[in-house]
Amino acid sequence: MSPAKTPLIGLKADQFRHPLDLEATQALKQLPGLDLMIRSLLGPLAEQVFYLDNIASSILVSDQQLPHLHQLLIEACKILDLELPQLYIRQHPVPNAYTFAIRGRQPFIVVHTSLLELLNPEEIQAVIAHELGHLKCDHGVYLTLANIMVLAAGQLPTLGGVIAQTLQSQILEWVRCAEFTCDRAALLVTQDPKVVASLLMKLTGGSPTLASKLNLDAFLAQARSYDDVSNSDLGELLKQAQVAPLTHPVPVIRAREIDRWAGSKTYQTLLQNGKNEYNSEASSKGGWRNW
Repeated sequence: MSPAKTPLIGLKADQFRHPLDLEATQALKQLPGLDLMIRSLLGPLAEQVFYLDNIASSILVSDQQLPHLHQLLIEACKILDLELPQLYIRQHPVPNAYTFAIRGRQPFIVVHTSLLELLNPEEIQAVIAHELGHLKCDHGVYLTLANIMVLAAGQLPTLGGVIAQTLQSQILEWVRCAEFTCDRAALLVTQDPKVVASLLMKLTGGSPTLASKLNLDAFLAQARSYDDVSNSDLGELLKQAQVAPLTHPVPVIRAREIDRWAGSKTYQTLLQNGKNEYNSEASSKGGWRNW
């Protein structure tokens, strides 16, 4: 791990959780029986299905298999003060990554090969850290339901009509809010907002041939143009309609959010406290810890 990066010993999820994530999570917790249903019924079944699929159709990363990716995972986990999950690489033409975890069970992350081909090592670690953010914040319960709903989207009218559609809308809103938190986890690991913004830019319009030619400053200026659309009521209405069916906030807004948080006192304090804690622990042991 680069000496410039600060490990965040004792980091708590609520220290970096986005306010919208907190608000949306509290709203879901008000739905009676939802948490219990996922943990006791949907979660265990989905876990077995995904695990079998991963073992059969993906590569399990380890110190013996793609060790450079394994090292990125280890470093990210140590910075976020998190136990090591499994990491799988899957052959897939659509750049994507996702995670699955029910509390008390073995969590895992899956990254598509097309995403690896698009990014440099720092950006790949940002992707891993983003997924680790879901684990750190215990997003697994509602994330499980979100994944199932997305897979079953075409059948929702037969699964409960208006009630299912309402629940789907609420879950999708929660997922979008949770993504802001996980982008913060990516920043805490990379400790460079340009890395996270570059990742988002490449996900927006990149390819292995275009990635090196993209202009990050122009992309951030594009984000400001998107904000300007909200200056009219019609523009704001159109933006809400555009986002409502999505599982992720639009990339320009994610880039703007992470750029703002990188300049916040909260972020700077987390890094400084982490540095102080790390130095104190290293000093008490007579030197730097062996990572």
